[in-house]
Amino acid sequence: MDSIDSQIINSLRKNAKVPIAELSEKIGISGAAIHKRIKKLEDKNIFTGSQVNIDPKKVGFTTLAFVGIFLEKAVDVNFAIKKLNKIKEITECHYTTGDWSILIKIYCKDNQHLMKLLNSKIQAIKGVSRTETFISLNQQISRQIVI
Repeated sequence: MDSIDSQIINSLRKNAKVPIAELSEKIGISGAAIHKRIKKLEDKNIFTGSQVNIDPKKVGFTTLAFVGIFLEKAVDVNFAIKKLNKIKEITECHYTTGDWSILIKIYCKDNQHLMKLLNSKIQAIKGVSRTETFISLNQQISRQIVI
């Protein structure tokens, strides 16, 4: 990977729909060369996909929370993650070091919705001993890694 690849990655990170011709003009190499480099980056799995980003608030999910999940035993982690994966409101799940075994990011319609999910789905998972919840008041930074 060289500086041209970095420029391509950072341009696509900002706008995945940027036309090849525009990238070509900005970076100073041919459209065919841009296309080839993008294909090589895809083949190396540098890109993990492309997606449409939804604004959760605009589709009714106004509460964002991070939930630390304490497990009774570390061996319960795979079972717990399989169950968590079935909860559509969870957008991220991390197996962590520190106090929690698992940290999840969850979007809910409101605090009542969050409480219902915590009580009836998350805390009901076999092996979950307790949870610790942090509600996000306002997201300050959201970005992809800069190369």
